[in-house]
Amino acid sequence: MDAPVTLLCYSGCGTCRKAEKWLKEKGIAYNYRPIKEENPSEEELSGWIVKSGLPVAKFFNTSGQAYREKNMKEKLKTCSQEALVAILAEDGMMVKRPILLTDEQVLVGFDEKRWADLLF
Repeated sequence: MDAPVTLLCYSGCGTCRKAEKWLKEKGIAYNYRPIKEENPSEEELSGWIVKSGLPVAKFFNTSGQAYREKNMKEKLKTCSQEALVAILAEDGMMVKRPILLTDEQVLVGFDEKRWADLLF
């Protein structure tokens, strides 16, 4: 049976490892999805953006190499949401992580208080 929570992570990301450790310490079962190998689709991302209540810009990994190489800081100012979602769907390393998914909510980045508020 699937866990009620899915965690999208990159194994080389320290924040992802911290989030995963936190879930384990709290005894929360979760499905692990490697974001680099199982990149989110445009459809998934569009749904997550709506559920999260966040602007699409918050889904970008602004500290990543791909973000800088593609000059995303400027593109965020001029591209449509559809174009930005397509860019995110092309490369899992472009997506901010970890992402915590439940049926009702999507949290981007690891914030212990927000995660606890959602899960407890």
